[in-house]
Amino acid sequence: EIGQAVIREIMQVGVANVVLAVRNQASVTQFKDELQGTYPGVNVSVHQFDALEFESHDSLIAGIVTEVGDIDVAVAAFGVLGGEPCESLLATDAVQVAQVNYTGTVSLLGALAGQMQRQSHGKIVYLSSVAGERVRRGNPVYGSSKAGADSFAQGLSDRLVGSGVTLLIVRPGFVASKMTAHLKPAPFATTPGAVAVATAKGLAGGKRIIWVPGLLRFVFSIFRHL
Repeated sequence: EIGQAVIREIMQVGVANVVLAVRNQASVTQFKDELQGTYPGVNVSVHQFDALEFESHDSLIAGIVTEVGDIDVAVAAFGVLGGEPCESLLATDAVQVAQVNYTGTVSLLGALAGQMQRQSHGKIVYLSSVAGERVRRGNPVYGSSKAGADSFAQGLSDRLVGSGVTLLIVRPGFVASKMTAHLKPAPFATTPGAVAVATAKGLAGGKRIIWVPGLLRFVFSIFRHL
């Protein structure tokens, strides 16, 4: 939902191609039709992507480049929350959460960065989470996986300086979405649309890290020391 909202926000007349790389291709049929209806000249294609199929990520990026040419903007918006705290710590669910959120992110961002470095241009957006800034007891597996992926993204962003490639890390708070529908909203909860607006502004302003809402930057600066 957040990835689709970001695309809606950054889309503009003149964009030639939009590639939707998703695990369940049927889930984006309506969104594809929406984009083609709003922007009749745009080519929208759908590719199979699974965060756990690490060996396929390089070939996925290569296939997209073969189809549409250089990748100007890439939005990495995927992840899993995991089950209840005890289950996520004791079952195989914990390993899957860690692999999707951390290893999958490392694999995909690495493939994207490599391609964009060869192009000498491009922008990557990584959807992180404030959960990784202060890992809480409620879901330590999710929080720690996001913490690791966020740290990797920071290091990769530093590594890309001067290459013509930039990486924007987006740290939203609780986002009201299908993934969190069963949870009680946390303070400073936000929406996919609000995250998308902030992301578009961050891209336009050349930011490297943004918080949504921005107040959370100061809130978590305190939380880290409690």
